[in-house]
Amino acid sequence: MESKKRLDLISLTSIPLVMTLGNSMLIPVLPLIEKKLKISSFQVSMIITVYSIVAILLIPIAGYLSDRIGRKKVIIPSLIITGIGGLVTGWAAWKINDPYWIILLGRLLQGIGSAGAAPVVLPLVGDMFKNEKEVSAGLGLIETSNTFGKVISPIVGAVLASVIWHLPFWFIPLFCIVSIVLVFFLVKVPKADNKKPPLFHDFVESFKKTFKYNNRWLVAIFSIGGIIMFVLFGILFYLSTTLEEMFGITGIQKGLVLAIPLLALSIASYIAGKKIGQNKTVMKWLTFSGSLLLSISLLSAIFTDEIYFLLGILFISGIGIGTTLPCLDALITEGIEKEARGTITSLYSSMRFVGVALGPPIYAIIMKSDHNMVFYISAAASFIASTFAFFAIKPEKEKGENIKEENLMEKSPYRLSDY
Repeated sequence: MESKKRLDLISLTSIPLVMTLGNSMLIPVLPLIEKKLKISSFQVSMIITVYSIVAILLIPIAGYLSDRIGRKKVIIPSLIITGIGGLVTGWAAWKINDPYWIILLGRLLQGIGSAGAAPVVLPLVGDMFKNEKEVSAGLGLIETSNTFGKVISPIVGAVLASVIWHLPFWFIPLFCIVSIVLVFFLVKVPKADNKKPPLFHDFVESFKKTFKYNNRWLVAIFSIGGIIMFVLFGILFYLSTTLEEMFGITGIQKGLVLAIPLLALSIASYIAGKKIGQNKTVMKWLTFSGSLLLSISLLSAIFTDEIYFLLGILFISGIGIGTTLPCLDALITEGIEKEARGTITSLYSSMRFVGVALGPPIYAIIMKSDHNMVFYISAAASFIASTFAFFAIKPEKEKGENIKEENLMEKSPYRLSDY
């Protein structure tokens, strides 16, 4: 990898890092926010969910715009909007007596910004490198930045909240400023080719054809991504409350405990991203194995109430998630032509946000009835993800092996390489 492009890539890693901190660092603070605002656990879960819901709706539009007008022209304004949302949220928590709805408004703005920033990074990495092995390595680094953000976010959130409970809100704009400077000055977008980007009508028609001819593997990857994030954020929400109520672990100590399984996720993500290269068969089996490992480990959690054994199980779960995510990124990014890459990868990011949005409120409801049910549902969902990976992702062993699939590919502008 060229040294100049490595600098570009390092600058891009600031975006998923900032977006992850902006969302995940609030998780250990949610019980404290619930007490300060005197709201229910379901209401406090909406602070995470509202951020994700608006992102779900706007990510496909951001992807289309990034194909039309350029990646940086979408990313930088989106980071600015995210920063403004953080200012609104922090100001409301500081100055307003009943700030809940204004906080949700600020989180809504952050969701709008996140829709145009983090998801567009994936196709931009695909644009920057021609060699598929370098693309996979780049995507692995982006996913590692994302997961590293998840590792440090509970610690950062807990440390900031130990000073003033609403201080995490104020740090979001500061993180955004750093990312804006890095992207603006250091990221060099490759020159566009002479092909005109599709008009919206043509885009819709091509998109329909893509799913008509390739719906099985696309739907599988979209579904797996959504399920994995649903389980991850649901379990994190569950732990944030349970560590306080059952084990008396609070504050910075809770942030450190939450970081343990996320550290495993980060390490596994980095290793998987480095090792998969351009071998789509390896990607398929790592996705299957990671999802199955997640299912088995979470199911075993019902047999213990011991905190150390539980953390060991969650560490293994983190390995399963970390193995899966970079493989999904690589499968969907390397299989799409450059002119459509932003749209399809953004739709994939949308599905991941569906999981993020649904996890906390659904787990908040489940926790009221039976704590074991949390792990039953998590294990079942993860097993479904592994089933999708096993049956629906079928990379060809040799190019040209499947004439029918090649003919279908000719009808769509979306190249599904090696499928």
